[in-house]
Amino acid sequence: MQSQTLNLPPIEPTADAWLQTRLRHKIDHKTKPLGALGLLEALALQLGLIQRQESVSLCDPQMVVFAADHGIAAEGVSAYPQAVTVQMVGNMLAGGAAINVFARQHGFALQVVDAGVAAELPAHPQLLQRKIAPGTKNLCREPAMSRLEAQAALTAGMQVVQGLPGNVVAFGEMGIANTSAAALLLARLTGASIEETTGRGTGLDDAQLLHKRGVLTRALTRHPATEPLDVVGELAALGGFEIAMMAGAMLQAASERRVVLVDGFIAGVAALLAQALVPAVQDYMVFCHRSAEIGHRVLLAHLQARPLLALELRLGEGTGALLAWPLLQSAANFLNEMASFESAGVSEK
Repeated sequence: MQSQTLNLPPIEPTADAWLQTRLRHKIDHKTKPLGALGLLEALALQLGLIQRQESVSLCDPQMVVFAADHGIAAEGVSAYPQAVTVQMVGNMLAGGAAINVFARQHGFALQVVDAGVAAELPAHPQLLQRKIAPGTKNLCREPAMSRLEAQAALTAGMQVVQGLPGNVVAFGEMGIANTSAAALLLARLTGASIEETTGRGTGLDDAQLLHKRGVLTRALTRHPATEPLDVVGELAALGGFEIAMMAGAMLQAASERRVVLVDGFIAGVAALLAQALVPAVQDYMVFCHRSAEIGHRVLLAHLQARPLLALELRLGEGTGALLAWPLLQSAANFLNEMASFESAGVSEK
């Protein structure tokens, strides 16, 4: 792989005191008790700040699923064999996965990105070929990827977003053993323990969970933390191609002032990576749900993020992001269409 420099896109914080005051006034003077729409009010305010206006327009929403394999699957950390990754990608391209169902329901255009699947995938109109390598290496024995591969994956994610229409983009993933890579990155970036960040993934029993935590503890010891923290270096040692591409895609989307819909645990770790690289990216992120995966609570607490839903989901693919979509539409609609006390002739408190 050729040498390259990682050029991160500039991201402008959404903070704007004058606009925030205008939006807050507009929200507070709708025909309702102060604060009565709860988190929906905070969401409407965030959307207005992202779009720099007092009315919000959500158009051409996009769903991008990044797929890749993980060498650590050889250590028996997943309940499913690695072959399931390519099988599920085929299912998505055939329209039969959960993410297909929800994308059709909510009007999202769906793209699947081969970030590093350990098989050659046939051409398909909804498939973008961005393979860095046929899966990462077994990080229990060596770094998951080289630094150049990590940079290439981040850059590829940025490039995927550059070609998309619309002002809303949701991200999902598919990759057997990717909860292991995510748990390791979460532990390294937050200082949490492997016990706190590692859950059952695809449905491990107690003995399998104990084995998984043992494997990840050894892996974390195998790759000592950098001082000061080198985010790209940690990604190369512990991460996955789909996680890296998703982080790059989030950075690019925020640089273009798009709304970024963050799914569950794996996408959340990609968001954490993106935020560690360019902190202002979080201004553009809507955290759509709290996963049943144990580490997701640690992640959300670390980012001080309040998810919109808590449905005990642990599927991935971006499904939680699309299930939260109607709440964004409702936030935009009440901001744009709901009467004020003055316009409706209703007496205020």
